[in-house]
Amino acid sequence: MMNRTMISPAPQNDAELVSASLAGNRDAFGQIVSRYQSLVCSLAYSATGSLPQSEDLAQDTFVTAWRQLRELREPEKLRAWLCGIARNLIHNFLRRQGREPSHRAESLEEISAGQSPEPLPVETTISKEEAAILWRSLENIPQLYREPLILFYREHQSVEAVAARLDLTEDTARQRLSRGRKLLQEQFLNFVEGALAQTNPGQHFTLSVLSALPALTLSAKATALGSVAAKGTAAMKGAGTFGIISAFLAPFMGLAGNYASYRLSLNDAHSDEERGNIKKFFRSALLISTVLFVVLSIPMLWIFHGALNRADVWLLLFSQFIVIYFLTLGALLFIFQPSRRRYLACVLEEQYAGKYPPAALDYCSKATLFGWPLVHIRIGDRFDVLRGPVKAWIAVGGSHAVGLLFAWGGIAVAPICLGGIAVGLVPFGAVAVGLISFGAISAGGWAYGAAAIGWQVCCGCGIAWHSAVGGIAAARDFALGGIVRAPQANTDIAKNFFAQDLFSRLAQTLSNHNILMMLLWVLPVSWQASVINKARRRRELANS
Repeated sequence: MMNRTMISPAPQNDAELVSASLAGNRDAFGQIVSRYQSLVCSLAYSATGSLPQSEDLAQDTFVTAWRQLRELREPEKLRAWLCGIARNLIHNFLRRQGREPSHRAESLEEISAGQSPEPLPVETTISKEEAAILWRSLENIPQLYREPLILFYREHQSVEAVAARLDLTEDTARQRLSRGRKLLQEQFLNFVEGALAQTNPGQHFTLSVLSALPALTLSAKATALGSVAAKGTAAMKGAGTFGIISAFLAPFMGLAGNYASYRLSLNDAHSDEERGNIKKFFRSALLISTVLFVVLSIPMLWIFHGALNRADVWLLLFSQFIVIYFLTLGALLFIFQPSRRRYLACVLEEQYAGKYPPAALDYCSKATLFGWPLVHIRIGDRFDVLRGPVKAWIAVGGSHAVGLLFAWGGIAVAPICLGGIAVGLVPFGAVAVGLISFGAISAGGWAYGAAAIGWQVCCGCGIAWHSAVGGIAAARDFALGGIVRAPQANTDIAKNFFAQDLFSRLAQTLSNHNILMMLLWVLPVSWQASVINKARRRRELANS
C-alpha cells in the first residue's frame, strides 16, 4: 500500500485475483477478503442485527467461497457470487433460529443485568449497549433501505460505492439512502454514523479469515501480530518516529569521519602545494554536491508536497544532501586516484630515491597466525596508496586496511571494520556494506543509514526485502514511516512488528546513544591526529 496514489501499483481485477487464488496465492485471496469484507459483513448485519453473528456469517462466506472457488465459472462476477453465498448462509441461519432479526434486539436493562466480565471482540470498537442502541435505530427500517444505509456509512459515505456494491444505479442508490435517512429518528442519526464507521471490519478480520481457510494458514508470527494489533499497545504508537529520526543520525557519524580525514590529510601534507590540492579537492566535492542537491531537491519537494510534515521534509533533504555528498566524494576519489598515484611516485623517486620513508607510526607484531601478523598499524604514511593495504588480523592503515578480525582505514575490509568505505560483517563507515551495516550510505542484511538497502533497514530513504522504517521506505512485508510501500504499511500490525523486532530495537538503542557512536570516530581519529602531529613536529625540528 502506498500512501501516495501516484506511485501505487495498479490494483488487480477480480478475475486476476481469482486466478491467483486458485494457484494457491494466499495474498491474492486476502485481497478478495479485504475488498469485499465490508459488503458481506453489512449484508449479514442488515439481516441479523448482531455484529458478532454478522462477522461469523461473513467469515463462513469467505471460507465457503475458498472451498468452492473452482466452481466459479465467471470470475469477473465474483462480487455477485459472494453475495449469493452470503444470502444463502444468512437465510439458513435465520431459518435455524426460527425468528426474524428484530427479535434479536434486547432491552438495555437486560444487557446491563447480564454484562459479561470478559469483553467480546466487538467491544474493542463499540460497547454492547451502543450495539443495542444502534440496532434499535435500524431494525424498523425495511431491508430495501437498510442495506444501502449500512453500506453508505461503512464505505465512507460514498454513493458510488453503494451503487456498485449492490448493482444499483447511482440515482436509485441516492433515492434509497434518502428514504432510509428519513426513517431514522433524528436524535440517533449522529450516533449511527459514528458507530457504523467504527464497526467496519479491518485487517484483523482479514487475518482471521485467512487463518481459517483449509490448506491455507498464516505463519504463527503473523497471526500473533494480528491478535496484538486488534488490542493496540503504547509501543505501537511510538514505533514509527524513532526509525525516521534515528536513521538521520548516521550521516553525522559519516560527516565526523569525513572532516577528520580532511584535517588529517592537511596535517600529513608535506608542502603548501599538497595542502592546496587537498583543500581544492574537498571544496570541489562540496560545490558539486550542493549543485546536484539543489537540482534534485526541486522534483523531490514537488513529489512529496503535502505528504510529509515540515520536520520530515527537512530530515529528508538533509539525508539527500549527505548521500549526494558521499557519492560525489567517492566518484572524485576514483577519478583523481591515478593522477595522485603518479604525483606521489614522482615525489618518491625525486626526493627519496625510490625508497619509502618511515611512517609516523609503523608497528608490526612479530607474532603471526597462518602467515598474517596479529597486529599491524601503519598511519601517517604519505605513500600509503603506493605501498598497498595494511594486512593483519588487526589492521590499522591510513589509506586502506584488510583485517581477518578488525580493520580501520580509509577503505577497511574485515569482519568488524571502521572506515570511510567499510566492508565486512559489521562495518561502520560513511559507506558501509556488510551483514549488519551502519553508515551514511548502508547496504547489507540489516542496514542503518541515511540511505539503506537490505533485508531490514532503518533509514532516511531505503528499500528492504522484509521490513523498512524511514522517511521514504519500501519493503516486501512491513514498512513504517512517511512515504512507505508494503503489504503492511503504517498499519497496527506493522507498528507491532517494529516494536517487537530485534533490529528495530537495536536501531532505537543506537539513536538513544548517538554520542557513543560518534566517539567511535572521534577517539581513534584524535589518537591518529596526535601521532601525525608529533611526527610532523619532529620533521620540522630536523629540517630547522
